[in-house]
This record gives sequence, structure tokens and C-alpha cells, in this order.
Amino acid sequence: MDEAPDPASEARAHMVATQLRARDIRDERVLAAMGSVPREAFVPEGERGGAYGDGPLPIGGGQTISQPYIVARMTELLGVGSGDRVLEVGTGSGYQAAVLAEIGCRVTSIERDDGLAATARERLARLGYDDRVEVRVGDGSLGAPDGAPWDGIVVAAGAPAVPPPLRDQLGEGRRLVIPVGSKREQRLLVVGRHGNEWRERSDGPCVFVPLVGAAGWDDGTDGGGWRWI
Repeated sequence: MDEAPDPASEARAHMVATQLRARDIRDERVLAAMGSVPREAFVPEGERGGAYGDGPLPIGGGQTISQPYIVARMTELLGVGSGDRVLEVGTGSGYQAAVLAEIGCRVTSIERDDGLAATARERLARLGYDDRVEVRVGDGSLGAPDGAPWDGIVVAAGAPAVPPPLRDQLGEGRRLVIPVGSKREQRLLVVGRHGNEWRERSDGPCVFVPLVGAAGWDDGTDGGGWRWI
């Protein structure tokens, strides 16, 4: 007798087809990871009905889990693969780290909020990603020099400029993906390192919470009316 279809699995497959493939996410490794990681496990119980919707969801502490498309796009732009060591700034729910781990990356993720970090750490362990993801509490704008050079750096918060510590910790021929701009809107930059030169290109507009830290914004105020991705 055939088993009844799993609604979450069906929702994930629909998300991949309509929100990712339909918007030209091409990397099959990214699509497979997005189709495997249970997004519903990374949102509060009361929000799980919208886990596969085309938008962000609150996760507590004034933070959100990014919409599926932006997670997939940032992962694709990073251009990393199995065995690569990735620095993530802004753990949040842990979802982006899980997607990177599903691809086969080894992730060091830095979260400023110790409560969010603890919850993400427990969640990732429960789902079996703790062997590939280390969650730290600290100032992510300063990166993690003990692990540099990194094969990729991804930042889930908007900075006023590319933080020099993150740029300097990037490996040769590798990419840093980061939102840069004002507190109200940014452009998603892809920064590539070539020797002592860093080449930047924009992948388009976006809106993230501010990157608070010594090499980011000096406080978390938003000036009113944030909309979050």
C-alpha cells in the first residue's frame, strides 16, 4: 500500500519549482539542498503554515528567516561546493547554514544574539548538521580570523560598506556575498578576490536588517519602518 504523500515534502518541491527554478536559480546543488532542508523546522510553530511561502517570516528577537529565493540566490552567488569552508555572518534561525551544510560545506556561523545562537545550535544538532556547522556568538562584522582564508563568506545583514576584516579574510579566487547600502535599502554585492584586488558587482536591490558591529553600523536602530527579507 502506498504511503500518503508528505505535505511538507510536497510544499518544498513546489517551492523549488515555482520560486527558484522559475526565477532562474540554475545551480542543481542549491536546488537539491533547498528541496531537502526542512524549512518548517526553522520557524516558530505558529508560523509553520507559511514556511514555504514566498516571503520572510519572524523568528523572534526582531529577526526574520529570509525568503527562500534570497537564500537560494545568495548561496548560488557564493559559488561554493562540498568540502569548502564558509563563514556566515548572521546565523538567525540557522536555515542558511543548513542549506550550505546540505551542499557539503563546513560552516562557521557568527550570531550577535546569544539567544538566537543557542536556539539555532540546538536546532542544527537535532537535524544532524552539527558536524558541519559551528555556531559562535560574537561580532560578525569582524569575521573569524582564526579560520581565514575562507572559501566563501556570506552576510545576512546590511552593511554601510564592505567590512575590511571580511574582505581581508576572503580566500584567493573566492567570493563574499553581502548587502551594502543604507539602513533602509541595499544592493547585494558579490565581491571576488584576485590577489590584492577585490572586484565588486551588484546583483540588484535588497533590504536586510543592519549589520551591527565594529566594522558595520554602530547600533541597531532602523529609523522606523523596516521591512525585512
